[in-house]
Amino acid sequence: MSFFTIGHRGVMGVEPENTLRSFVRAHREGLDGIELDLHLSKDGALVVMHDETVDRTTDGSGAIKDFTLAELRQLDAGQGERVPVFEEVLDAVPRLPVQAEIKDVAAARVLAELLRERALLGRVSVLSFHDEALWEVRQLLPEARTVLVAGRTGPDLVSRAQAVGARLVSLELRKLSLDVVERCHAADIQVMAWTVNTPNDLALARALGLDGAATDVPDIKRAVAAGR
Repeated sequence: MSFFTIGHRGVMGVEPENTLRSFVRAHREGLDGIELDLHLSKDGALVVMHDETVDRTTDGSGAIKDFTLAELRQLDAGQGERVPVFEEVLDAVPRLPVQAEIKDVAAARVLAELLRERALLGRVSVLSFHDEALWEVRQLLPEARTVLVAGRTGPDLVSRAQAVGARLVSLELRKLSLDVVERCHAADIQVMAWTVNTPNDLALARALGLDGAATDVPDIKRAVAAGR
């Protein structure tokens, strides 16, 4: 069974998360794709950052939505890296599959427009915890590939995924069970987990029959490639 590995915010275990440096490293290490997070800046740019604020990952303070892109560019995102926008990541790792997670629901329409303009539907999958964001993307781009990220694995998981056209769900590894995976697979929905960082994590993911995983470290890709 093939098992895909997605670089979580690049390879955030060894590089500053959600930076060009981190995404390029993930590409160089041979990850099958990368995952990143999107918010809108004050002036409508698709900013690549996980949190709603810049406090944790930069030397600044405040909500992303209160900064213009030019202001965000002044911040240090780790090791001298600058906060990137989505388009820059796409150009930095050409052809590498990208999972773009919508953190700010308002970003859904902007992202959909960009995917259409740059003909990226074959390369970019749209992820979100927010069902409404995925639903909006599908309304704007019916052919878009959507991925439901879920914090819970209740009986409505399959129906939620189907409602937003998701053929892949991304779930927390420690909350997964064989029953959940089997229910998804029976509905022709793939399952990936976050975050798989150790040999034990990988062994659990394999035992559950998962299709892939997000990882913070290159070692997991090497282990998968070696058949471990």
